[in-house]
Amino acid sequence: MSDAVPIFLVDETTLQSQHSANASWLAVSRFKAKAGTYCLIPDKEGEVEKVLVGKPEPLDTWTLGKLPQSLPPYRYYLADALTHEAATKLCLGWQLGQYQFSTYKQKEQNPLAQLSFPDNADRNYVDAATTATFLARDLVNTPANDMGPMQLEGCARKLAETYQAELRVILGKDLVAQQYPLIYTVGKASEQSPRLLDLHWGDVKAPKVTLVGKGVCFDSGGLDVKSTSGMKLMKKDMAGAAQVLGLAQMIMRLKLPIRLRVLIPAVENSIAGDAMRPLDVLASRKGVSVEVGNTDAEGRLVLADALWEACSETPRLLIDCATLTGAARVALGTEIPAFFCSHATTAETLQQAARQMDDPLWRLPLYQAYRSMLDSKVADISNISNAAQGGAITAALFLQEFVKSDIPWVHVDLMGWNLRSLPGRPEGGEAMGMRALFELIRSLLS
Repeated sequence: MSDAVPIFLVDETTLQSQHSANASWLAVSRFKAKAGTYCLIPDKEGEVEKVLVGKPEPLDTWTLGKLPQSLPPYRYYLADALTHEAATKLCLGWQLGQYQFSTYKQKEQNPLAQLSFPDNADRNYVDAATTATFLARDLVNTPANDMGPMQLEGCARKLAETYQAELRVILGKDLVAQQYPLIYTVGKASEQSPRLLDLHWGDVKAPKVTLVGKGVCFDSGGLDVKSTSGMKLMKKDMAGAAQVLGLAQMIMRLKLPIRLRVLIPAVENSIAGDAMRPLDVLASRKGVSVEVGNTDAEGRLVLADALWEACSETPRLLIDCATLTGAARVALGTEIPAFFCSHATTAETLQQAARQMDDPLWRLPLYQAYRSMLDSKVADISNISNAAQGGAITAALFLQEFVKSDIPWVHVDLMGWNLRSLPGRPEGGEAMGMRALFELIRSLLS
């Protein structure tokens, strides 16, 4: 690595003991080795001799996340002795920090700094997690005029072809004929027909894991139309679908020995003469009648049909991901997805994975006393609560009506979007909790 620049992780003690020769430069630079800061040390010719990076305690995935787009575009290497886990985390954070969404820009992007991986880093995992995250980010960042149900299907088809999976698509009025009435009703007002994407991969005898992703490619709110500000980011309302496609790619690329199924109801919630109306009563695949209390609570409707179909195979684990409620954002902010889980051991394993992978998730309760808030006077259930509070919980309770009680189920209510840029996590579309979910799935095999 003679042509590469070393990166040293330093705290106040190692800064003084191991880099005292640079004391004058460090004083001028006012570098104190605080976590989240770095300092370029020049050689006698003014070239970069080394880079000092403030070392957090403990090391986390994001320690090097801002460096690829901040450092001069040279090749670098990690000069410290690192454990396998630390090396893998640092390399992953670096790679995630390289993300740029430039599809629509004519100007060529600036070159990025590159990192030579330590020998003990898990290169396969880092590459798989990076490409999965970039896939999810790209899908969410793509505007709705180029990312409708048809284009989302195209992405699923490309994955199926790449990894020798099967993809079945139920399109338009065939959804009614094959008993997915909620998916059809939500999406029928759009020029792009609603569809259910159904992907299968892996050994049929392996443990079954099913992923369900909310694929509302744009959400106008329907006849209960959103405000201008509320509609502005609604290209991201398919972030749940983007996340499960990224997770599926990661599973298939790393060849986890499971039988994977991915179900994505892909629709647009549009406004037209045949759009669903407030207080319409709809049939569901389960047979439960649903009153539409609000047409802007459409995500839970399409998920209901998909979740009930997911239960037909009795998977070992069922996970759904959705940009479902603003209430979850009020409770936890935009950077921590809420999750709900019907199985205590599964929930504990997921919480541990979230901490281990620096991929935060926070559990909220499936508080059954709130179920009565979804009661309807004319149907079996309403799609919204009759109370103003607890919206993330009542939305999860609605979904739970369409999940069989003996199946371990995780529901992730995520933002799918970074409102601010953080190391390794630029503003824009984001996979949130995806790596933690991967570890949960991998734990089934141990």
